[in-house]
Amino acid sequence: MTTNYMKPSFPLLAAFALAGSLQVGSAAEISGKVTLKGTPPPEKTITLDAACGKFQPEGIKTRFYVTGEGGALANVFVYIKEGAKAAEAAGAGPVLDQVGCEYQPYVMGVQTGQKFKIRNSDPVMHNVHATPKPAAGNKEFNFAQVTKGQVNEKSFDKAEVLVRMKCDVHPWMFAYVGVVDHPHFAVTGKDGSFKLPNLPAGKYTIEAFHLKAGTAIQEITVGADDKKTADFTLEFKAPTL
Repeated sequence: MTTNYMKPSFPLLAAFALAGSLQVGSAAEISGKVTLKGTPPPEKTITLDAACGKFQPEGIKTRFYVTGEGGALANVFVYIKEGAKAAEAAGAGPVLDQVGCEYQPYVMGVQTGQKFKIRNSDPVMHNVHATPKPAAGNKEFNFAQVTKGQVNEKSFDKAEVLVRMKCDVHPWMFAYVGVVDHPHFAVTGKDGSFKLPNLPAGKYTIEAFHLKAGTAIQEITVGADDKKTADFTLEFKAPTL
């Protein structure tokens, strides 16, 4: 028995392909830069113990205000605070490393429930102590990493900006993790820039959060395929006596 069918014409196939590509590429993007107003004091030199001093012969400094050219501000957690739909993480999270008795990176982001690795790259013992805010609902954890190359996997169940990580063995070691329930977040580098791609059309509230300079918020509406800019200025806050 022979079945007759019509082969789709080339124009029809091309139309299907175009429609598919439009659907895949139909996403907005918000990008921008965070700058610091004012001049912060020089970073403080940290006194290391003998073991860590071998890894850092030139010493290390605090990372309160890491700035670049024109006041560009690093280590700002920029994320969609309102308007984004909760979604499961698409893949593995980043690695929080301990290198030369410093956490690297200083600030990073993960999604709720997303597994991320914590690694000890030093031949000394560290301990990893997460100290979330009690109101947020995340569980505190505290464990030792005794050997070089040890890796443990952790996650946070609740959104929280930011979760503090510290090492009780080396009291200068801190890192901070932004936890949100969607993938629309970024951390600025030394050039102060960020990018939030793959956004559905809609109205969003964006927050730029810095540990010392505080926060700034913008509301922005994007359509499909829009590329919009949202720049933020945060201000150096001198400590009050």
